[in-house]
Amino acid sequence: MASFYIPLTGLESDSTALNTIANDLANLNTTGFKAQTVNFSDLFYQQIGEEGSGNLIQLGSGVSTAAIESEYTQGSIVTTGNSTDVALNGNGFFVLGNGSTNVYTRDGNFGLDSNGNLISQSGLSVMGYPAVGGVVNTNAPLSPISIPVGQVEPPSPTTSFGMTANLDATAAVGTTVPGQITLYDSLGVSHVATVTYTKTGNNTWSYSIALPAGEAAASTNTTGTLTFDASGNLTAPVANVAGVGFTGLADGAANMTFSWNILGSGGRPTITQVSSASGVSATTQNGYASGQYQSFTVADDGTVEATFSNGQQLAVGRLALADVANPQGLQLLGGGNYATTLASGNAAVATSGAAGLGTLEDGALEESNVNISAEFSDLIIAQRAFEANSKSVTTFDTIAQETINMVH
Repeated sequence: MASFYIPLTGLESDSTALNTIANDLANLNTTGFKAQTVNFSDLFYQQIGEEGSGNLIQLGSGVSTAAIESEYTQGSIVTTGNSTDVALNGNGFFVLGNGSTNVYTRDGNFGLDSNGNLISQSGLSVMGYPAVGGVVNTNAPLSPISIPVGQVEPPSPTTSFGMTANLDATAAVGTTVPGQITLYDSLGVSHVATVTYTKTGNNTWSYSIALPAGEAAASTNTTGTLTFDASGNLTAPVANVAGVGFTGLADGAANMTFSWNILGSGGRPTITQVSSASGVSATTQNGYASGQYQSFTVADDGTVEATFSNGQQLAVGRLALADVANPQGLQLLGGGNYATTLASGNAAVATSGAAGLGTLEDGALEESNVNISAEFSDLIIAQRAFEANSKSVTTFDTIAQETINMVH
């Protein structure tokens, strides 16, 4: 009987709505969870006659679940302080490697496995663009992001140094002004080099660069002359001093060869001679000792940088993001993961902030976007609808029983 079938379709659809609301509420605290909404549609109609005016008399056949749509609105972002947590603010999904295919998620609650690989809570690899020598290649195929946990960064020998100094123009001939700078050899051993300036005449100073006694057997191009004009500007040398070096290092490292960058940014000399106290105000050099891995951070553009105990930072990759033309067509896999389908279209992969994708925030997570007030309101409506359809079933049952009694 249609009298029973119609309310039963209502009970089934209302049950779907109640289950969906219950699932939303159950995932109120699930990272990156997107609430769902159930949409209903009336079923086909049966023509049972016409009015005198010719209008059709049509009888409905009930209701069905037309769609269950996910609400891809932004959830609130909360700070956790955990470097493995990454929040996505805006459109897109993180890319996870699942064997030969990729899946996608909004859940940035990542962790590290025993090999230092960045993984999702479901154990899938977080994918990104690889980096070689600290340089990210966004044209390369995606690969798992690996953090150099427990690794040691090799040392880098000094190949250039600079010194910002003033030499007192009123100093007496024979005055010496020492300046020190720490340099590194190929083994990462530090050497405190001393640059000694000696006034040899008006507007003229000599210099010598030396290591402590016994640290090197010989040196090359470590002496020279600085000449200044009447305004205290350096006039010679006119270029950086190349080929400075020390050979026969006592620690067995390779010979040290570097340049002294007398010219700074814009080609301006970093050494002046004016009537002011002599002294070195700053030094720079590009070498460093070896360093043990300490931590990593994720920049807002997705670049993952490892920090080592020597103060150096090294880019080890860049998180990839993806988006699809029709998010409603994605297949929900559970665990906060999605898979593409024909309805969603293929995922377009790019970097943070590009192609309409959102930006990233390290040490933070995106909360569920479930609106508890709206869910409770929908829960009451779905409950009332279920009760109404239940009442229809009991009413039709009573009518059917009366009909049976009439026959008897």
